Amino acid sequence: MVKFSKQFEGQLVPEWKEAFVDYWKLKKDLKKIHLLNNEKTESNKKNNSFSCTLISYINKYTSLGPKQREHRVIQVHQKLAASACKGDMYETELLEQFADTDAAVKFFACLDLQLNKVNQFFRTKEKEFLERGDSLKKQMEILIELKTAVKQQRAKGPSFQDSKEEDSISGTISCDEESIKDRTDQEQGLENSTDELDKNDMQCTESPTSGELGKPIRMKKENGKFRSLSSRTINYQGKNLRIHIPMTNPTRTFSSITYLLWDDLVNQSSKKCGLDENKLHINRTKLHHAEKMIRGAFVELYKGLGYLKTYRHLNMLAFIKIMKKFDKVTNKQVLPIYIRVVESSYFNSSDKALKLADEVEELFIKHFAEDDRRKAMKYLKPTQRKESHAVTFFIGLFTGCFLALFVGYVIMAHISGMYRPKSNTVYMETVYPVLSMFSLLFLHLFLYGCNIFMWRKTRINYSFIFELSPTKELKYRDVFLICTTSMTAVVGVLFVHLSLKSKGYSYAQVQVIPGLLLLVFLLVLVCPFNIIYKSSRFRFLSVIRNIILSPLYKVVMLDFFMADQLCSQVPMLRNLEYVACYYITGSYKTQDYGYCMRTTYYRDLAYTVSFLPYYWRAMQCARRWFDEGHKSHLVNLGKYVSAMLAAGAKVAYEKEKSVGWLCLVVVMSSGATLYQLYWDFVKDWGLLQFNSKNPWLRDELMLQKKFIYFFSMGLNLVLRLAWLQTVFHYNFGSVDYRVTGLILAALEVVRRGQWNFYRLENEHLNNAGKFRAVKTVPLPFHEVDDQD
Repeated sequence: MVKFSKQFEGQLVPEWKEAFVDYWKLKKDLKKIHLLNNEKTESNKKNNSFSCTLISYINKYTSLGPKQREHRVIQVHQKLAASACKGDMYETELLEQFADTDAAVKFFACLDLQLNKVNQFFRTKEKEFLERGDSLKKQMEILIELKTAVKQQRAKGPSFQDSKEEDSISGTISCDEESIKDRTDQEQGLENSTDELDKNDMQCTESPTSGELGKPIRMKKENGKFRSLSSRTINYQGKNLRIHIPMTNPTRTFSSITYLLWDDLVNQSSKKCGLDENKLHINRTKLHHAEKMIRGAFVELYKGLGYLKTYRHLNMLAFIKIMKKFDKVTNKQVLPIYIRVVESSYFNSSDKALKLADEVEELFIKHFAEDDRRKAMKYLKPTQRKESHAVTFFIGLFTGCFLALFVGYVIMAHISGMYRPKSNTVYMETVYPVLSMFSLLFLHLFLYGCNIFMWRKTRINYSFIFELSPTKELKYRDVFLICTTSMTAVVGVLFVHLSLKSKGYSYAQVQVIPGLLLLVFLLVLVCPFNIIYKSSRFRFLSVIRNIILSPLYKVVMLDFFMADQLCSQVPMLRNLEYVACYYITGSYKTQDYGYCMRTTYYRDLAYTVSFLPYYWRAMQCARRWFDEGHKSHLVNLGKYVSAMLAAGAKVAYEKEKSVGWLCLVVVMSSGATLYQLYWDFVKDWGLLQFNSKNPWLRDELMLQKKFIYFFSMGLNLVLRLAWLQTVFHYNFGSVDYRVTGLILAALEVVRRGQWNFYRLENEHLNNAGKFRAVKTVPLPFHEVDDQD
């Protein structure tokens, strides 16, 4: 049977962990009482007598009347808090002596503190969700009215004139810097307000309902003008509204700008023709975007209300369990008294959140699921995929096949002398890049699977951080299955290729095999059929598209996380570039493997590929600075610029190996390395905090053993210095220099793998510090101040 403490830890909301009952601290205090009781019992046994035993027996079973007398061991006092937002405060008074009264007083003081903390947090979150619910209801009403008005206007034609001025709706779509800045200011206000909520005493803030979900805001004027592409607003039933569709992708950005220009043309023509200027000029596409935003906000609100329900249930169980243990240890009847108080406290007695959840469910079913409850529940309560034992079986099967084929390939390559300094040049220049490319790719994917395993084990909510769908995300077993299957196929094909070559087949006959292997993998990646993890493949392609088109797309966590992975895969990208050139130009037919190296455009492309991942990442930093306005993104941009300069110097040194270029490589790489190490340790990992309770680390750590963090920092430092191979040109014994390059590239991938864990650990702790458990969803309709 699973212990309650394990069950409690496994079911609580990770980002709200500090707001839950500190069950482990209460157990420690109770253990102290238990030890003191045992000591006193042993001492009493020496002085025990028959009379004492008889008196205790009589006291225990003495009854007054037909019912046993209820001993009031404790009395819980209810007091009004100094601040109204804290609600009622509870304080327990002991009416009987305990074996160790001081320990019991400390236990109940801690218990009262936990009860007050739970009540306050529940009150804060409930008020936040209720205000969010009211805002969403108003947003839904506006959306329904606008959709109805659009349909009526389309049905009655462009010459239709509405007789009632209050029902006339005019508007444009604004999705410019203003909407982004206002939303950013709102989120900053949220962070400032939640930072004031101390985790220990849970003090209430002035405005706790500013909302992790976001809420519609009243837009302010700056210098008497609105910063927008168009100053026109929507006048809806006497209220000025503005629709904000965030510029999350190029299509939405260009369509919004086009729509603004078209709206201005329509308004100018309306003025010339004497038509009413306040006519509706919002098309269905814009309303569809607004509808999607509201639907997403409803889903997140429902998820937050579900978390609040879990919060109520688990805390109630925790109080019951700890009081049962207390009664068992002290032989007192305290459970009924204290649990009666807990049951009547605010977090357990308030049903506002439950009613709101029912309302949200009804609204969603009616407006977004066409009265189909089953369809609505797919959005509101998505079910996670069940893990199959068949996946584990195939992982073991393909792992064995891979190891067997790899050993056979290594033996055959050793006999053929392929990887020695004086090896077969054609093979090493044409086939080996394919093996190197796939090895680096699937090593990276394998480490990502290890990251998922560790994130789940340490309760890091990576799905929320990456905004992954719980029904479609890859589990670590799925990732391991992809790696083992793919590498089995790669090594098997290359083993067959090497076997055919050793049997006397010419390169002209077998050289097409590695190219076909690469082509098959590309076809599987873009396969439109619902096979082989289609949703994950298409999500990967969409993320790559977002990275390539930076800074046109709004940057989310998954985008810049993947861009960082590409920064560690520059050797793989260069191998891909060479293999593509080798097969596209038809060089494999003539075995002219040096053709691409002699071509000017290929050398220029090699230079571009070397710094392209850093350029994409720098553009993402620029976009985040534009959206959020934080100067730290500009500092981060400088890190990638320094990496671009270092990569460019290395490529130039490879072309012209002179002392001048070598000195430039050393200077640029040293500066970039110091820049990157500082950002890794301080910014990405949140370590090296000198005033922390964990010296040189940070206050909150997900791993119990602190030496792991110091070891990881040292390993990261060593692996960051892999560029020194460019200077010293060291090799591992008699191994070909290309194999040495592969080993160093693999070490960089390993460094990135460990970086990934600490990066998400720091992100998770930031979310937990702000109690942010659901996504911030901006709302489309915002009321504008009338002071023009």
